[in-house]
Amino acid sequence: MTPIEYKLLCILSKNLGRVLTHTYITQHIWGHNWENDVVSLRVFMATLRKKLESEPNSPRYIQTHVGVGYRMIRVE
Repeated sequence: MTPIEYKLLCILSKNLGRVLTHTYITQHIWGHNWENDVVSLRVFMATLRKKLESEPNSPRYIQTHVGVGYRMIRVE
């Protein structure tokens, strides 16, 4: 796992069940200069999903909320 992927995993797991906006995530990972770089965020989320999910195209752990952000859910 890359350092950025690890940071994403940490921020999502600390906010389990909450939808985090693209802006919130990018500001906490890269700072204010990156807050509109949703494309980079999507790339990192895709690589993180490939490592976490058994079926990355049907994610169970990290949900996408189109136009808003991402949410990590508890799977039992």
